[in-house]
Amino acid sequence: MKQFWNDRYSQDKSAYGLKPNAYLKEKLPILKPGKILFPAEGEGRNAVFAAIQGWEVSAFDFSKEGKIKADVLAHSKHVHIDYKVNAFLDEEYNPESFDAICNIFVHFRPDLRTDMHNRLGRYLKKGGLFIMEVFSKDHIELSQKNPKVGGPDNPDFLYTIEEIKALFKAYEIIELKKEKVVLNEGLYHVGESSVIRFIGQKK
Repeated sequence: MKQFWNDRYSQDKSAYGLKPNAYLKEKLPILKPGKILFPAEGEGRNAVFAAIQGWEVSAFDFSKEGKIKADVLAHSKHVHIDYKVNAFLDEEYNPESFDAICNIFVHFRPDLRTDMHNRLGRYLKKGGLFIMEVFSKDHIELSQKNPKVGGPDNPDFLYTIEEIKALFKAYEIIELKKEKVVLNEGLYHVGESSVIRFIGQKK
């Protein structure tokens, strides 16, 4: 899997574009900047956007090619991001050290999903925000019709509203909705999609 992502991120063009995710672009500017973590950040488009907004940004991904692209993008925008090459479970941050954590299209294996979200949640301060956009289970039909929209091809990796509620019982739900959207993110997220958008505040 690591080789898959290194191959994808080593292409000349950005796999998911240079612009931030639309949901993040809508929500982040209305929040007070603080410390934010981007897991599985890939080529850095969202982390760099947060840094431009005045956030102190940490990020990690197991792809060294992703970090190379992210560092180049950050340099071109005259911002700094603390980007580490780490796989999940190898990352190490202090407990309750972030004001926000942002998961954009990070999909875990079903048997790891609860543990991984709980692990990330430990890095979040009380009162901090967990911001997430993921593909819903309805997305599988859309991606079969249009492979260019991307996303996991196994429905077990996709989410329902009920699953999000169960994962984030320790959070006050600020926003939770399933929407059909048209993605236009680089080479691999192009077309109509079904997503779940979530913001939760850690109690």
